[in-house]
Amino acid sequence: MAMKIKHAINLHKGLTAAIVVGLMLAYQNFTLGPWVYLSLHGIYGFLWLLKDRLYPDRQWEQEISLGTGIGAFGLLMLYWVAPFLLISRGTVPPLPLVALAIALNLVGTFLHYVSDAQKYYTLKYQPGLITEGCFARSRNPNYLGEILIYVSFALLAQHWLPFAILALFVGVVFVPNMRKKDQSLSRYSAFADYQATSGLLLPKFFGASAAETTASIEKP
Repeated sequence: MAMKIKHAINLHKGLTAAIVVGLMLAYQNFTLGPWVYLSLHGIYGFLWLLKDRLYPDRQWEQEISLGTGIGAFGLLMLYWVAPFLLISRGTVPPLPLVALAIALNLVGTFLHYVSDAQKYYTLKYQPGLITEGCFARSRNPNYLGEILIYVSFALLAQHWLPFAILALFVGVVFVPNMRKKDQSLSRYSAFADYQATSGLLLPKFFGASAAETTASIEKP
């Protein structure tokens, strides 16, 4: 039986809010940390499902076997370690840490969903290399945003394990996908200039971007 990889991902995203509520009920922990976590991670999952309806990512349309889908879902369940640690241990995150987590989550959400929307609609009407907007300084602002989002969850858990799990996903999933994307984009003649003025993940802030350089050349 075949399925798409997005089905495993969407199921995980959709269940997250219920899992967090279940943990809160199981441990009778209704303090500030769990409520903030529920709000941040629950809304993140809802926005992911909304994004999949409005501007789906083609890489998650890949068909996989049922066994692979179950394995992918099992791997994604590692992301539920953060709320488990936060809620089961009963630790109360200090307010400055909560503020930092919310700030990082907001920035990450902006980068993740805005850049995905830019990529989807740009490629829909004008296929080619995207070198402006969110992608002017970073070739993968969507992954940068997702990392910031999960860093905010790990901060609320106040434990090293969620950071280690995030590092695992970055090394096993994010970096290989970013390298694969670079290999695909290398077929464009302008990619070398774009690569020189943008970071693989973190933005390059010094020097003119590829879009600015092209605009200056095209000026009469």
